[in-house]
Amino acid sequence: MGFRDFLRSSEAIFRLAHKSDRDEFMLYLKLVSLGVAVVGTIGFIIKLIGSVFFG
Repeated sequence: MGFRDFLRSSEAIFRLAHKSDRDEFMLYLKLVSLGVAVVGTIGFIIKLIGSVFFG
């Protein structure tokens, strides 16, 4: 992929990109927060199980 192809791809992405409105932003914020909470909970459970069994 040459430099010109990169510029064309970048231009196409910028044409398709748009600024999120408040509702869309809040949806993304909720989804990301839920993902962080789930991963944190799984990590906590693994750490708890490890400390119980391997003390």
